[in-house]
Amino acid sequence: MTMFDVIQSQLPAITIAVLLFAASGAFLVRFESARAIALVAAILQLLMVSWMTWIVVGQEAVWVYTVGGWGAPLGIDLTIDGTSAVMMLLTAVVGCVVTIYSAGYFPPKDSYRLFWSLWLFLWAAMFALFASNDLFNLYVCLELLTISAVGLVAISGERAALFAGMRYILSALAGSLIYLFGVALVYASTGVLDFDLLAAQVSVDPTTQAGLALMVIGLLLKTALFPMHFWLPPAHANAVAPVSAVLSALVVKGSFYIIFKIMHVFVGHEMIPGLAEVLGILGVCAIIWGSAMALMQKRLKMLVAYSTVAQIGYLFLLFPLVAAADDVQTAVLAASAGLFHAVAHGLAKGAMFLTAGTIVKTLGSDHLEDMAGLSRFAPIPAFTFAIAGVSMVGLPPSGGFASKWLYVTSAIETGAWWWAAAVVVGGLLAALYIFKVIALFMGSGQPPAQVTVSNRTITVAPLVLALMSLVIGVFGQPILDLLYPAVESLASGMMR
Repeated sequence: MTMFDVIQSQLPAITIAVLLFAASGAFLVRFESARAIALVAAILQLLMVSWMTWIVVGQEAVWVYTVGGWGAPLGIDLTIDGTSAVMMLLTAVVGCVVTIYSAGYFPPKDSYRLFWSLWLFLWAAMFALFASNDLFNLYVCLELLTISAVGLVAISGERAALFAGMRYILSALAGSLIYLFGVALVYASTGVLDFDLLAAQVSVDPTTQAGLALMVIGLLLKTALFPMHFWLPPAHANAVAPVSAVLSALVVKGSFYIIFKIMHVFVGHEMIPGLAEVLGILGVCAIIWGSAMALMQKRLKMLVAYSTVAQIGYLFLLFPLVAAADDVQTAVLAASAGLFHAVAHGLAKGAMFLTAGTIVKTLGSDHLEDMAGLSRFAPIPAFTFAIAGVSMVGLPPSGGFASKWLYVTSAIETGAWWWAAAVVVGGLLAALYIFKVIALFMGSGQPPAQVTVSNRTITVAPLVLALMSLVIGVFGQPILDLLYPAVESLASGMMR
């Protein structure tokens, strides 16, 4: 076996280990050195995850990596299939752009040195979460994710950020404990925690039903699905821009991804009748409430944060549509719509929050009333926001349009047209608050007395993500092809 073969066979572990070593190294050095470590680690991550994705595509099978030779149920298996590969690739792409943006965003002060180690640690936790196939290992990943995310929210030290961080950690810990109680009940009932073993052994009984209910409630609190979204807007809006982008584009997708995996194991058994429909109704409420609140905001970052509340709602429409499907292909269509929306939203929302950070640095203000006429003196940020907004609204040819088209098609094929109506109404509401901001940017206002010219890094980096959110609308078929084998298996499990 050559060195190349050895590295390739250990790639899942190496990918996470590189981030952990980089996080530790960044913690021990000064700001400039930590920044250099993060940039190298980010580029390595993008290369290694692309390599892993290529292997998964070539094998057309699930890649199971046994950590230390001790597999499930006692040891740890890292499982890379099409869905986890896509989520890891999204994390690597957004993470790489956020790292480059952060290199130009933060002043070279040691007060921000901790950002690099916390960010790399969070990144490692995200990868471990997407590769985990065990309920308890997922709990550990969630905790590691929460600790680093809360630290990042509070890193500016400002009063609003500290208050938002406190609310975030209390909500996240409550969600974790509820989830953990659910895991304990499921283990008491089945004696296993590995997803593959659970799928074979789970049966309908009160203990397992209570465990499933608690796990879903805990994860909904961490995902911030309406009405448990109260912690999200202040946390995302008051954090520094790179952190807002990571939280909104990536972190909320982690707990959603776990719900997706859990539902595939339990829903097909009618464990809790009507659960998929309840999640869909909460998703519709999130779309309407989040959009209405976004429309009323006077701060740009708060508007974008409430937009996240609304966009999270779309993710949960996949559950009632998959449950209502009469055949596997329709179920695959609905599940693909949800996962593709996660990718499109991750790219567009990352671009939107990073652009908001650039605008705030340029104007010294987050208030919309100060942004009239922005397109004349900061055209690239204004253009970037508009491009990302196209995907958020769901206009062609964006990724947002592709995901909503898949949703509408699957809703029509299942005969559940009301879910399609919710998607269309949500798009119209999104258009109201996005075009309100774009109209302001294109307006005739005068620039503030003091305008700071932002450096090229934080101006161009968000544009890359915004353009990618458009490109996947036209060239997104490889993503759907990569998702297909895993989604077919998962969607079959969720059908009744």
